[in-house]
Amino acid sequence: MSQFVVTSLAQEDLDEIWQHIADNSENIADSFINELFERFVLIGQFPQMGRERDELAAGLRSFPVRRYLIFYRVIDNGIEIVRVLHSARDIETLL
Repeated sequence: MSQFVVTSLAQEDLDEIWQHIADNSENIADSFINELFERFVLIGQFPQMGRERDELAAGLRSFPVRRYLIFYRVIDNGIEIVRVLHSARDIETLL
């Protein structure tokens, strides 16, 4: 069974995303975080679906969700979520 692991940095990203959206609506924030977790499950089942991002780090892949990018690595039995970043941020510096 495929699964996902969320790194501590990625969890911090998720907390920040929730807080930023919740400033306007906690319901929308909850909904978006749920959407991200649904994508984690999907990517865990089909880990090759994301774009290869070896230019950023060896073995790194990304998958877009709205204006955010999920960065992950394929591991045994699933994926490791490395970061979840807004696409307008300086990705290279943050990875």
